[in-house]
Amino acid sequence: MASQMRLQTLLEARWILAILAVCAIVSSVLTLWLSLLFLLLFFCTLAFFRDPNRVAPSDPNLVVAAADGTVTDIVELDESEVLKAKTRRVGIFLSIFDVHTNRAPIDGRIIYRQHRKGLCVDARRPDCSEKNESMIWAFESKGPRVTIVVRQLTGAIARRIVGWAKIGDELKKGERFGMIRFGSRTEVYLPLTATVLVKVGDHVSGGSTIIARLPDR
Repeated sequence: MASQMRLQTLLEARWILAILAVCAIVSSVLTLWLSLLFLLLFFCTLAFFRDPNRVAPSDPNLVVAAADGTVTDIVELDESEVLKAKTRRVGIFLSIFDVHTNRAPIDGRIIYRQHRKGLCVDARRPDCSEKNESMIWAFESKGPRVTIVVRQLTGAIARRIVGWAKIGDELKKGERFGMIRFGSRTEVYLPLTATVLVKVGDHVSGGSTIIARLPDR
């Protein structure tokens, strides 16, 4: 577990872990079973906030998943926030058992970051992309020159979107830019010229699973 933990990610769980630790200590005076329950929740929380290192492919034409999870939909639609053009969206649902760190899908500079208020309906619902609270990111790559949009979405359980990177940051493919706490959805908006290499139902790993190939220049 130690090799899969990262301080920046663990800090997002500091208050949860502190409360569970205190509850485990206090309840040990009353009953051992209750104390063991809080200890179990403590270690489950540690497991949720695990953050393993990933190896991204070096080919600049390859796009990797921005999150761990299951591909729930691949659709063509207009991306009206940044690109204002028709794109192909790959939707990834993150269960509570998935790693919740979000990673850059390409080498590039962050040119857009915007938080949108909204609801917290089930992230598996088809309309959650329009209704839920979100954080929209745009990554601009120089070679090949392309802009890819990533949208972090809250879910029925996930209520906190965390952004570690900022506009102007240069990220390598697979580098962490944020996370979503406790079950959620992440969407990657690709140009129509990209060839999608995953299908609905596939389980992907953020920062390492190749989801698309960009055309050669």
